[in-house]
Amino acid sequence: MEELNILNDPEPASNKPLRRPDWLKIKLSTNENFSELKKLMRGNRLHTVCEEARCPNLFECWANRTATFMILGSVCTRACRFCAVTSGLPTELDWEEPQRVAESVEIMGLQHAVVTSVARDDLLDGGASIFAATIRAIREKRPLCSVEVLIPDFQANWDALKVVMDERPDILNHNIETVRRLSDKVRSKAKYDRSLELLRRAKEMQPDIPTKSSIMLGVGETYEEVLQTMDDLRAVDCDIMTIGQYLQPTKKHLPVVRFWTPEEFAALKEEGMKRGFKHVESGPLVRSSYHAHEQVQQAEAIVK
Repeated sequence: MEELNILNDPEPASNKPLRRPDWLKIKLSTNENFSELKKLMRGNRLHTVCEEARCPNLFECWANRTATFMILGSVCTRACRFCAVTSGLPTELDWEEPQRVAESVEIMGLQHAVVTSVARDDLLDGGASIFAATIRAIREKRPLCSVEVLIPDFQANWDALKVVMDERPDILNHNIETVRRLSDKVRSKAKYDRSLELLRRAKEMQPDIPTKSSIMLGVGETYEEVLQTMDDLRAVDCDIMTIGQYLQPTKKHLPVVRFWTPEEFAALKEEGMKRGFKHVESGPLVRSSYHAHEQVQQAEAIVK
């Protein structure tokens, strides 16, 4: 525990960028699956959060024919200080996008599809109707494929949330991203308590649908604050939690304050399971959708 205690001093020793440790080295794999998936995405004019957010697991996931589709375009109306997705004012809404996503899911033969989006604060429903249409389209094309949606907060438009929940996604995912103290610094327009309220209302609307949230470490949080975030998520009956290391995408984004060790991630997984999460995915390279299908299976196994 001595190693974990030092995390209560989150400030870096200097302003110099931290050197990335060995356990964060990424294995590159560009096999035939990777090439086919890239060609498929380009051909169907689709976006993936894997590319737009510069996910470190892109090569591994694409080589295994797994991707997280990003709908509602590639331009986000928010500018969170941790995120590499392009921010600005979107120009259009593509109503044919859900069908193209569904066709790609069918071609890939997916058993579990993850659909996320940029934030579209310019739309009255935040894009909820496109989420709903995408869920329907996937189920029409591939009925046995489970669908996980990673949604924005819809600016607390709970009618928009209901539009998504009425389609009964297999997993409802909304990321809280960081601890309460750092939320305003790290996120743009999003609010810590609003995220908790969204997860609470989602469970209230559809009690049997698992909810999921994610936090990234390394932006200045303490160990106790991470535990408190776990408690806050469990208080709204969140079922699944993912915990990963923040990696600075460009020099314009938040610097990494600390690299958490694999041992510390393992300890946090134990803490999360003690608190009643059905599954906790915790590790330096873990992202919200990393091994998403396996997360669902393991959570279901605990329930059974």
